Amino acid sequence: MILECTQCRTRYLVPDSAIGADGRTVRCASCKHSWFQPGQVLDLVARAEAGGTASPRPAPTPAPPSPPDVEIAPPGTAPDYDAFAHQPPFRPRRNPARRWTMAAFAAGFAMLVGAAAILYSGAPGLAKQFGLPIGAAATPLKILNNPIDRRDLANGSEMFAISGKVVNPTDQRQPVPDIRVELKDAQNRLVYSWTIRPEKMSLAPHGSVEFNSAKLDVPVNSKQLVLSFSGESAN
Repeated sequence: MILECTQCRTRYLVPDSAIGADGRTVRCASCKHSWFQPGQVLDLVARAEAGGTASPRPAPTPAPPSPPDVEIAPPGTAPDYDAFAHQPPFRPRRNPARRWTMAAFAAGFAMLVGAAAILYSGAPGLAKQFGLPIGAAATPLKILNNPIDRRDLANGSEMFAISGKVVNPTDQRQPVPDIRVELKDAQNRLVYSWTIRPEKMSLAPHGSVEFNSAKLDVPVNSKQLVLSFSGESAN
């Protein structure tokens, strides 16, 4: 079907199914003029009379309500919407790649918020599983260490062993950070260090947990032992 704008005389080629048998209101894409375009109806009565068969003319029916305006585009153009969509308004099609990008950004932001919540909620078990540091700078736990045990082994090496206990003096359950061991020389310079992971991740009120660790062939100039919780500044 060929449509022609009654104002600017721009012509459009559209399929018959876009207009339908009942017709519909269309809008020119060039001048924005709207008009009602009737559908193509076959004149069955005229054909019947031409064939010698009389057929009564159907009673006129009232005109149907005008459908919403539909804008038609000039030939050769590719609008970014379907001018003959069934449901108005005729919106541009959404970009699925953009929606997935926004969803990934929201998921990443939620993970960051969750990680921050772990750090401030005192959940050391989850924090350790995700490889996150435990904020132990303000821990009320105390470290009680036993005397250092240094002994020569039969193979000529020296064993350096330490042991002690972590105590919770408060009335609340507390997370247990890792214990940092530092060996310093006579000038208070760090010469060797390692980390001890306690057997318990949290302590009940007034509870305690023992720890012990041993190393071979530590530097002979190590004169001072300093124990602290990971995240604390060693004195």
